[in-house]
Amino acid sequence: MSSIIFINERGLIIIKTTKQIELTGRRLGDGKRPLICTPLVGKTREAILYETEKILAKQPDLLEWRVDFFEGIADTCTVIDLAKSIKHIAKDTPLIFTRRSFKEGGEQISLSESQVVRLYSAICESGNVDIIDYELMNVKEDVNHLRNISKKHGIKMIMSYHNFNCTPEVDALSEKLIEAEHMQADIAKIAVMPNHLEDVLTLLHVTLDAKQKMKIPVITMSMGAYGSLTRMFGGIFGSAVTFAVGENSSAPGQVPIEDMKTVLAILQRVTGEE
Repeated sequence: MSSIIFINERGLIIIKTTKQIELTGRRLGDGKRPLICTPLVGKTREAILYETEKILAKQPDLLEWRVDFFEGIADTCTVIDLAKSIKHIAKDTPLIFTRRSFKEGGEQISLSESQVVRLYSAICESGNVDIIDYELMNVKEDVNHLRNISKKHGIKMIMSYHNFNCTPEVDALSEKLIEAEHMQADIAKIAVMPNHLEDVLTLLHVTLDAKQKMKIPVITMSMGAYGSLTRMFGGIFGSAVTFAVGENSSAPGQVPIEDMKTVLAILQRVTGEE
C-alpha cells in the first residue's frame, strides 16, 4: 500500500492511501473497473498454447494457468518450459500460476503437497509467472515458505480460500481475508458457493467491508448461477479481479469475456467510474 499526497480546494494537505498493485501497466485494486482474468485449462502443451492465443485475441487483463489441469504437471522442467512459452505469447499480459487443490475444487493430481510446494518454488525461481495462488488451508509452513520464495523473486502472491459447498457466515469469510493479510499476502481471495440469494448478499457485504478496512486488494466471488451476479458487479463492492471464460471455464458461473466486458462498460458509464 502506498500514499498519494495532494492539496484540496481549501488548501488542506490530504494523504490518500492506495492499495493498488502495478502489473505491467495494469492497476490491480485501484478501486475502479476490476481486471478481467481468463483461465487456461488445457490438458496438453498444444491445447494450452492454442488456448492462450485464442484468449489473448479477446484482450483479457490477466491470464491464469490452472496447472492442475495439465497432464505434464509431474515434470517440473516441462511445467517451467511451458510457462515460458505462455509468457512469450502473452507478452505483457500478467500470468497467474495456480495449482488448485482437489480439496478446494481443483483437479486430482499425482503430486504430494511437498512436491507441489517444490513446483511452486521452481516456477517462482524461473521468473516465468507474475503471480502465484496458493490456498490458506495448506500447512502454514508451506504458505510462509512460498511467501518468502515469491518475495525473493519479485512474484506477487494470492492467498486463497474456496468453498464449493456453501457460503460461510460473514465473520468466517472476513477471518479468511484477514488471515491472508496477516500472512503477508499481496492479494486475498475467497470464492464460495451460494445456496440462496441471501448468500450472494453475504459475499458482497464481506467484500465491501474488506474494501473499507483491509490494506491489500481482495478478490471475491460467488460461484454458480446466483454467483454470476457477483462476477459482474462485485467490482463495485471492492473485488479487484473478476474471472471470465475465454475458451473454457475453470469454475461454475463464469461469464464469457465478451459479455463481461459489455457489463463492466455499462457499469462504468452509469456509476461514473471511467
